[in-house]
Amino acid sequence: MRNIQAQDVIDAVAKMCMDANRYLPEDVLSAFKAAQENEDSPVAKEIFRQLLENSDLAQESGLPLCQDTGLAVLFVELGEDCRVEGGSLRDVLTQGVRKGYEEGFLRKSACDPLTRANTGDNTPAVIHIDVVPGDRLKICMMAKGGGSENMSRVTMLAPAQGWEGIKKFVVNRVAEAGPNPCPPIILGIGVGGTFDYAPILAKKALMRKLDDTHPDPQIAAMEKELLDEVNALGIGPMGLGGKTTCLGLKIAMGPCHLASLPLAVNVQCHSARHKEVVL
Repeated sequence: MRNIQAQDVIDAVAKMCMDANRYLPEDVLSAFKAAQENEDSPVAKEIFRQLLENSDLAQESGLPLCQDTGLAVLFVELGEDCRVEGGSLRDVLTQGVRKGYEEGFLRKSACDPLTRANTGDNTPAVIHIDVVPGDRLKICMMAKGGGSENMSRVTMLAPAQGWEGIKKFVVNRVAEAGPNPCPPIILGIGVGGTFDYAPILAKKALMRKLDDTHPDPQIAAMEKELLDEVNALGIGPMGLGGKTTCLGLKIAMGPCHLASLPLAVNVQCHSARHKEVVL
């Protein structure tokens, strides 16, 4: 059994929270540059120039990429041959988020759903824990903003609606969202599972790199087909028109009940802030 010290986990999570809010991943920056080259509209090109400049300023100043520094969402893989020494895993992860948002001077957005009273430290975080083989602890952290999350949806399609029904729902959702999620967006699509699991599949899909290709050729082709249809809407950067409404679309699938076709669309704004660490 391998022991991991609680303080090491706290420090790693705190750093992820701060870094995710200050530094965009390279795949996102590369997508900005490629989209800027591909755009014909001067307005769309200028928006991408500003997004790239904003990224540079955040790196230089240490200020957040966006004033909405998000709720902290953690996907955790705990090796069955390791344990956290000095505290329970969930408590330690929460302490890490608290430390990161306080020491990083990041906006605290967590509040009571009805009274709207702010918790004051951006906790509790949203934490998903899976036990996996091995002796490592893998933590993926996402800072999920409210504007894009509000545009996300889950539905239960009839099995007969199939792929055409999935495409129609996704494209309509993006069209209805319009400029609200600060496009260019990234889409995580969860297909299958149950009513509660499809959104988890969709959010996990957002952790994939924009420049990767799904290992299943059939799903890879579906991702491209659906991405092309979304971009054909012409909503464009910040909703001002252009070729790039969506930077990337990732599909995750799971088995479902024979009477159901669960579908979740998790919308991510252009500021795709996530980090990963393995301890």
